[in-house]
Amino acid sequence: MTQSSSLVSRSSEETYADQVMGFTIASRNVRGRVARLDKSIDAILAAHDYPPAITHCLAEALVLSALIGSLVKEEGSQMTMQAQTQGGVIRLLACDYKGGELRGYVDFDADRLNELGANPSLRALFGEGYLALTFDRTGGKGRYQGIVPLEGETLGEACESYFVQSEQVPTLIRVAVQKGPNGCIAGGLLVQHLADGEEGRERLHVRLDHPEWDHVAILASSIRHDELADADLSLEALVWRLFHEEDQVRIQSGAKLVRGCRCSVDHYRSIISRFAPAEQDEMRDDDGKIMVDCAFCSKTFEIL
Repeated sequence: MTQSSSLVSRSSEETYADQVMGFTIASRNVRGRVARLDKSIDAILAAHDYPPAITHCLAEALVLSALIGSLVKEEGSQMTMQAQTQGGVIRLLACDYKGGELRGYVDFDADRLNELGANPSLRALFGEGYLALTFDRTGGKGRYQGIVPLEGETLGEACESYFVQSEQVPTLIRVAVQKGPNGCIAGGLLVQHLADGEEGRERLHVRLDHPEWDHVAILASSIRHDELADADLSLEALVWRLFHEEDQVRIQSGAKLVRGCRCSVDHYRSIISRFAPAEQDEMRDDDGKIMVDCAFCSKTFEIL
């Protein structure tokens, strides 16, 4: 295995978590990402007292956000994932990724959730929902968005459908979420076939039955949930287990993953300043203050 950028060695107290790593297999025209979240996911979940089913769903979405968001190369770019429903228990799920910073939030009907039992299906949670992936790219590349129905057994399957339908890129995604006594740990693998061997193109036309892709997909599908969520297993070792028989696998070390809610008084003040004075007056409460609630971090900000 060839490594294009060395991974930082860990101390005895650290785990191989809260990071995303890229890799490519040139001989198979494949690129991939592998990620694992530990403290970062606990920090995000701590903002709300989510029940287990919602915790699992949001954890999966955060892993997907890290995998997909890290595909965008331009510094300062952002990927936003939103799942909305028509009559679903979950009314809105929103996550975004920007330079290693993650945040996420779920709005749901607690009473209806209690009626579903311990392990509700994706359809039970979202009903007739859809998934929207929005890429805000810097460097003058603008914004583009893809929308697909929330179908399948997991959010990962819905994201696979997005890449096939919107990007014409065969994609395999696996996500594992484990809840332990010390918190939540989650990991994920994303592998894609770039038939022209060009990473970074927005639209690629490929054959879904290409033998090179079939070979890689079979290997990638062998990944186990306990491997993805094992904080003592390095991401490099995980990729090596899957693809060690390939001629060359190139590794690119990626961003450290942290909770990254970008809310602040200054941020909200700059947004509110764009409204006309009369509109700002309508926002004020009886004390003349504008109060802003951040759903992501569950904080209230006072804007004078």
